[in-house]
Amino acid sequence: MLAQVVLFDGFDPLDVIAPYEVLASGGVEVELVSAEGPRRVPAGSNLLTLEATARLDPSRAGIVIVPGAAGDVENEIPMLLAATLGTPLPGLLKEALDRDGVTVATVCGGSLVLAMAGLIKGRPATTHHLGLDPLAATGVLVVDARVVDDGDLVTASSVTSGLDLGLYLLEREVSPRVAHDVETLFRHERRGVVWR
Repeated sequence: MLAQVVLFDGFDPLDVIAPYEVLASGGVEVELVSAEGPRRVPAGSNLLTLEATARLDPSRAGIVIVPGAAGDVENEIPMLLAATLGTPLPGLLKEALDRDGVTVATVCGGSLVLAMAGLIKGRPATTHHLGLDPLAATGVLVVDARVVDDGDLVTASSVTSGLDLGLYLLEREVSPRVAHDVETLFRHERRGVVWR
């Protein structure tokens, strides 16, 4: 199984690294990708830069993970998330959601990228608690839970929930034993509820 973690200008590093490391530790092949293809991608708040090694390709991926953004909550984050709408990302995410066998997962504000693109209207999802009202304003059925599983769409609430998302995806897509082994390795106890 291949998981592709999407990088976009201004991404939140922990939203990327937490599920990346959890899934990789569970034996899942993981790639950092962008909608534009291989390139250096700056995180928000000038925190760091990561290398996207490929273009997001829903025909290859079994899991696509969309992170949120890092920066000032009131000004920078909404602009960074909205800027993704002017890239090929919404079309690629639509392709992923339309493709059988692909799970699209989000961490924190990543669900707002999908919502602003009009891809998850009427579906249950979650995001960071400060983004719940904007998420609801797009027509999404907001669920205030740590992880929300709606079949081919799995969303996680806040920046640290990327660990819980990764472990849940391992449990669901690989096996409960593998998820338990990685949870034990990381000494992380999953928090909150998975809403299904």
